Amino acid sequence: MVQIIETIDVDVSVRTAYNQWTQFESFPSFLDEVVSITQRDDTHLHWKVRVGGVEREFDAEVTEQHPDERVAWRSTGGETDHAGVVTFHKLSDTSTRVTVQIDWEPEGLLEKVGSLVGAGSHAVKKDLKNFKEFIEGRGAETGQWREDVPRD
Repeated sequence: MVQIIETIDVDVSVRTAYNQWTQFESFPSFLDEVVSITQRDDTHLHWKVRVGGVEREFDAEVTEQHPDERVAWRSTGGETDHAGVVTFHKLSDTSTRVTVQIDWEPEGLLEKVGSLVGAGSHAVKKDLKNFKEFIEGRGAETGQWREDVPRD
């Protein structure tokens, strides 16, 4: 299992950063490898991603969610085995530290070699930079979901 941890500071409130992160169907706007996400209900998602030119699909479940604090998930089926958490830390009224931790199991030669040279970490770092540009450029979230999902 490979673990990736990356952090970025964004110049929006913790509420705005968190609210945007709950808008899963907007992820293709800032996550380069995400083709689409379909939210089936409050905690179940269907993802289509393209990694290294290969398209994959998987289902994921939000396993924990607390407004302005964290969103955790795990894959529940499909071609990608992973889990992760995004945490939100208030730095000031207008800035937030966003930290992403992803644990994943590389599949196939390309992913195994990529994980050895840090390709996953580089991709997450780039996606966080894209998120920063997206949310700071807008100045406001595209929507919000502020319900609590207790840890299973």
